[in-house]
Amino acid sequence: MRRVVGLLERHRIVGILGARQVGKTTLARAIAEQWPGATIRFDLEDPDDLARLAEPKLALAGLHGLVVLDEIQRLPGLFPVLRVLVDRPESRTRFLILGSASPSLIRRSSETLAGRIAYYQLDGFTLDEVGGDHWQRLWLRGGFPRSFLAPSDAASAEWRREFARTFLERDVPQLGSRIPAHTLGRFWSMLAHYHAQVWNGAELARAFGVAESTVRRYLDLLAGALVIRQLQPWHENIKKRQVRSPKVYVVDSGLVHTLLRIGTMDDLQGHPKVGASWEGFAMSQVLGRLEARADEVFFWATHAGAELDLLVVRGRQRLGFEFKRTSAPRVTRSMRSACETLRLDRLDVIHAGSATFPLSHGIRAVACSRVLEDIAPLGS
Repeated sequence: MRRVVGLLERHRIVGILGARQVGKTTLARAIAEQWPGATIRFDLEDPDDLARLAEPKLALAGLHGLVVLDEIQRLPGLFPVLRVLVDRPESRTRFLILGSASPSLIRRSSETLAGRIAYYQLDGFTLDEVGGDHWQRLWLRGGFPRSFLAPSDAASAEWRREFARTFLERDVPQLGSRIPAHTLGRFWSMLAHYHAQVWNGAELARAFGVAESTVRRYLDLLAGALVIRQLQPWHENIKKRQVRSPKVYVVDSGLVHTLLRIGTMDDLQGHPKVGASWEGFAMSQVLGRLEARADEVFFWATHAGAELDLLVVRGRQRLGFEFKRTSAPRVTRSMRSACETLRLDRLDVIHAGSATFPLSHGIRAVACSRVLEDIAPLGS
């Protein structure tokens, strides 16, 4: 909440973006409750609120304080109106817009707000909210509030299955997609098996029986709907050939497990994708703690085998992270190569044990449960 309030202090329009059921509305209500002035909320899935906005300029022009517009992608005609309203010299109104689509999907509608809007992406519960003691539950169930808070693992798994079905059958079509739900569902499940791997469109296209451009379109759609993360590669000016395709992750660990038909921690511990699941989960916790922007995070790999799971670059600061599902991580040649080649300020190995301790000069092991204590946000 602190970060969104800070954005509202600096920008007249702030957009909270995130997948369905991730907690956008709850966050907006918490902000509205603490807002020092008047607040009003419009739910664009409510027919009554849509009727109130039939003449949007007339409905919004006289409002003051904080105006919340929920599910903004359902009424893209509001964006030109918002530009006119916030450009009024006397205006002190702040607009908080909530959407289930990424900036790339609503770019054509929001390009008129360039320089007037700041985006904040909400990915669900993190260790910062549930506490380090609950990291295993968060890993298994994921960060969707209703999934994490379910009374049992079975109830959590059932909620996630229903979420996936509703997302494919209702939410994706609302974003303008005409891809059949069962087709996109098959592709999404296939992506779960490639979770934390470098994107290979040709291989996926052959496995799926379609053109490479088609699977690329499917990938971009799911990434735009904020259920897939594409981690871009970093390039250094070195002689070694470097990987230039992104790595692909299902954003929420609970959804990874649903797509892989993993229901319990015992199932997860014995699954061949447990290491990949750990990498995606631990990465999400680190990114949430660092408060890093999407354009500050990368992975790095060479065709010779050197690699780094996560590279965070802000200004001259370069931080490296490796994610190992072990309680006794060790320094590898690849880690040393990454430190030297990328000139890292520090490399942290996020592991499943309970302690944080040094491994070598500039390299330390950090327990996932201690990410909050041992990793500081960027710039602090």
